[in-house]
Parts: sequence; C-alpha cells; structure tokens
Amino acid sequence: MAEKKSIPLCIILTIVTCGIYGIIWFIDLHNSAKALSKDEQDTSAGVAFLLTLVTCGIYGIYWAYKKGTQLEKAFKMRGLPGAENKAVLYLILFVFISIVAWCLMQNDVNTLVDYDSNGSSNTAG
Repeated sequence: MAEKKSIPLCIILTIVTCGIYGIIWFIDLHNSAKALSKDEQDTSAGVAFLLTLVTCGIYGIYWAYKKGTQLEKAFKMRGLPGAENKAVLYLILFVFISIVAWCLMQNDVNTLVDYDSNGSSNTAG
C-alpha cells in the first residue's frame, strides 16, 4: 500500500542513518509505484534492491526508468495532469544524484496518494 511521506524527513533520516534509511525508502518507493500502477508483473522490492547491490548500481538505473514509467501509468489511469513520462529524467538523476530522483518519485507518489484519498478534489492546479 502506498503512503505519503515527508520528503525532507526522508532526506534527513537517510543522511543521519548513513544511508540505512535510504534502503527502506528505496523499498517503499518500489512498492508504492508498483501498487499505484497496479503492475503485478514487477519484481519484488527485495529482489530489486539485491539486484541493485549485486550489479553495483546498474540495475538501479533500470529501476529508476521503470519507476518513471509506472508512475506515468498511475497518473494516466487517474486522468491526472502531470502524466508526462519522467522515466528518462529519473534515470539521469539516479546516475548522478540518486536521492534527487527518489525525492521526485516520492513527490509523484504523494500526489497520487493525495488524489486517491481525496478523490478528484485535488486535480485543480
């Protein structure tokens, strides 16, 4: 189940815990994008994290691209504005500054969770 998270708090916790909270955040982003896009074919979060570790981050680049396409699908399913494909942006940011890509992904997840909890009242903008 996707849940809204405070982006500044996630960043602070990731820094304070020397990246350990980043693992939790990565797994939560994976599960949230998978749930919001209703993509049952996607790998589990644990496998995605393990593959990212084993491939020294190479799978993580693919992962960032895949999350971009899943979030785009989730926006389109709801008919929300902002459904442009951000997959390439996430991929590029993941290569250089992965935490920024995670922040943008979390922002999209937060938007979708708000929409799902409030209905169509959150689409004005």
